[in-house]
Amino acid sequence: MPAGWKDFVDAARKLVPEITLADFEARRRKGELFVLLDVREDEERKGGYIPGAVHVSRGMLEFKITQIVPEVNTPIVAYDAGGNRSLLAGKALKDLGYTNVVSLQGGFGAYKAGKGKVAKERTWTAEQLERYSRHFMLKEVGKEGQARLLDAKVLCLGAGGLGSPIALYLAAAGVGTLGLVDGDVVDISNLQRQVLHTTDRVGVSKVESAAKTITALNPDVKIVPHAYRLTPDNVMDVMKDYDLVVDGADNFATRYMLNDAAFFLKKPIVHGSIFQFEGQVTTIAPHLGGPCYRCMYPEPPPAEFAPG
Repeated sequence: MPAGWKDFVDAARKLVPEITLADFEARRRKGELFVLLDVREDEERKGGYIPGAVHVSRGMLEFKITQIVPEVNTPIVAYDAGGNRSLLAGKALKDLGYTNVVSLQGGFGAYKAGKGKVAKERTWTAEQLERYSRHFMLKEVGKEGQARLLDAKVLCLGAGGLGSPIALYLAAAGVGTLGLVDGDVVDISNLQRQVLHTTDRVGVSKVESAAKTITALNPDVKIVPHAYRLTPDNVMDVMKDYDLVVDGADNFATRYMLNDAAFFLKKPIVHGSIFQFEGQVTTIAPHLGGPCYRCMYPEPPPAEFAPG
């Protein structure tokens, strides 16, 4: 390394704190919220990256960082291949007003040598590049976010009035695996609101009908059918393989059952409910520090207060 370059890096090191790989992993285990910033070049990233990292090459950092991290007080951990460019990136960020920036000592090389899990760039087909092009343009999603969606597994409870738009939009967005739970069959009275189903499927299992519609919409999506009701005997086994549960059921007993299973499995649940022209959405994630459903509602309401 030329003396001038070394002096340049040493000067940045005096301004930008470094964290060891052990410190970095400890922060992640504790669930600390920070932006993991990969400042390597595009070609380097093809060899793998730390899962969850946001990529901005060092050369484009000053131009793009405000789009990706708009708040200057956001904690940022920057890394490169060996820990030098990330120091320079940290100094540039501090010059731009970012107040909480650290550099990963040893960079991606140290992470990989420490047997850390490495994510690989996804290879996109021509059809996927076109299908998800609008997501790629969103800084909140991009290719990394779309890849995470395709790797995600979501369990949808109910293929009726709420389950229909939920499943359709998750499939359209490219959630890679959708589990569908519903033990009912399509009735003609469902069709004015349950848009997953069609007239020629009256009498067919709702899960089977939903699978046909979703596959026609987005063949990237794998459907896992659960054409039965969840019970205390099967709920843990069904839920364990999913990342997230979306509840479109219409009764409190199911809601409490899902809550209890999710609590022990450490799974987040998104509850949806609707009555005539009113709707409500609630996210339950006690493993992330929030209350569980029973914390907020220890007992279900009397039957006369629960509209049918």
